[in-house]
Amino acid sequence: MNMLSGSPGMKAVERAVEKAILDEFREIESLGGVLAAVENRYQRSQIQNAAHRYEQQIYDGTRPIVGLNRYRNGADEMPEIELARTPRAKQKLQVERLKRFKKRNAEKSKRALDKLGAVVERGENSFPALLEAVEVCSLGQIASRLQEIVGRFRPMV
Repeated sequence: MNMLSGSPGMKAVERAVEKAILDEFREIESLGGVLAAVENRYQRSQIQNAAHRYEQQIYDGTRPIVGLNRYRNGADEMPEIELARTPRAKQKLQVERLKRFKKRNAEKSKRALDKLGAVVERGENSFPALLEAVEVCSLGQIASRLQEIVGRFRPMV
């Protein structure tokens, strides 16, 4: 539920956004429609102008981005953060639950993983097979099978 819906401030924002959208539509219409605007590179120029404004705001400081143009004051004290540790008994319980889950679903998980692998290899929509697999497989089992097929993600640097 949006607690701000219907508030005077949100109404003003809605009116401003609606006006800006209608102004944009009128501008495109005055150029002769969407096709003519594309031919005149109107949308491209608007995107470039918006990107330029965004960069200017970053560099003149009106749009603060922490770590890029705003930094923590060195005099500030770092807050003390207490680490949350899971008790050993709870860790053991979870490991045992996972072992029982894998044992109980061993045959079903093999079929589900084989089906998921086949779908991924064919390049089809893997979501339905993935939904079936999560019912009987652990996250680790699913991730391992997918890594066997498509490899491990390596971000481009």
